[in-house]
Amino acid sequence: MYWLSLLMAGVFEIGWPLGLKLSDNPNMKILGIALAGTSMALSGFLLWYSLKGIPIGTAYAVWTSIGAVGTFAIGVLVFGDPNIPIRWIGAALILLGVIFLKMG
Repeated sequence: MYWLSLLMAGVFEIGWPLGLKLSDNPNMKILGIALAGTSMALSGFLLWYSLKGIPIGTAYAVWTSIGAVGTFAIGVLVFGDPNIPIRWIGAALILLGVIFLKMG
């Protein structure tokens, strides 16, 4: 249950920068701010809950990596951020680092 909470916290960690990006659009301002605020609150709560059963270093690394890599992917796939191989390699290295941390 703690790992599921942590994965969900990571997904909500993607939601708040997405909401901030959407709020740049005047037609989506309120929706974007609501998405950002809700995502921040849920992400923080779920991270807090997951820390009851997962070591803090591992949980924080997983949480931030889901947020970083997920936000990066949305930026490339939805918002037209630069899509070059070196950026994908960087994202893969973030994930690899978390896997090594978990294995240790």
